Amino acid sequence: MDILALLQCLHSAVPRTTLRQCSRIVAALLVMTGRVTMLGISRWTGSGGSYRTVQRFFSQALPWATLFWVFFRQHIYRAEDVYLLGGDEVVATKAGKHTHGLDRFFASLYGKPVPGLAFFAFFLVSTQQRRSFPIRVEQVVRSDAEKAASKAKADAKKQASSTAKRRPGRPKGSKNTPKADGTLTPEFARITGMLVALLQRIAGLIPLRYVVLDGHFGSHNALQMVRQCALHLIAKLRYDAALYFPSTGPYAGRGPRRKYGRKVDDDNIPVQDLKETTVEGHIQTRLYQVQLLHKEFAQPLNVVIIAKTNLRTQARAHVVLFRSD
Repeated sequence: MDILALLQCLHSAVPRTTLRQCSRIVAALLVMTGRVTMLGISRWTGSGGSYRTVQRFFSQALPWATLFWVFFRQHIYRAEDVYLLGGDEVVATKAGKHTHGLDRFFASLYGKPVPGLAFFAFFLVSTQQRRSFPIRVEQVVRSDAEKAASKAKADAKKQASSTAKRRPGRPKGSKNTPKADGTLTPEFARITGMLVALLQRIAGLIPLRYVVLDGHFGSHNALQMVRQCALHLIAKLRYDAALYFPSTGPYAGRGPRRKYGRKVDDDNIPVQDLKETTVEGHIQTRLYQVQLLHKEFAQPLNVVIIAKTNLRTQARAHVVLFRSD
């Protein structure tokens, strides 16, 4: 396909020279192997894509958010499709000391923090095509407040694991704090700014209802971040999350009504909550859906538990997903 023809829809946002340079760089990115560098791109562009040309292209301040949106609206958007808004962070390892935004970020592939660069991306997920399309990408540059909050959280976790277990019951002098009024962490405040700007850009064209995030955002603070934007959250909880059935017992006659009932046992979920059972080979998959409570969340959660059983060895595993509506 003629890449330059596909990029003509962007002529209102960038000069034609930039579009021509972009078409050569895109063609190189599609065929090159190994780590992507400006020198590597120049070796795969052929005529019209010298090293200096590639440097000039990346030295420009381009309106990437506008380019992503215009390209999606022109070539990808389908009015009859249903879209979800997803978000995730990607980490690329990088050596050196002078690269902008260079820091230590947790990389799931390595299972530990590594020096490199991080980028947070929002993307639209087509439920019919089962594909995702990046719509806004920004480099993660952590502020001093965000670094301090991360360090304080790590120190508190380390201290809690090293100290002796406290006495049961409520600590003396503690006060109630409304969960719904919780303040956003510096990390979530940064992501909220991206989310609000994106919603303002696509308002009126795509009726979004859900934001899909990974297990890092399976918390009350993340839920409040999404609800402040009038959206609902789909995310993942820990496999050992403390979930409770709503209390259905009689009123004791004094004090507040009991809110939490029996704790959920993932190995003994009531049969009436089983929605579907499938078997592929020797793997049996069961889907449960039920409204449950979590003491860290101010509202009930629509929970889906996906339990898999190896029929040969009887080994079991499960994941816990939830939705806020």
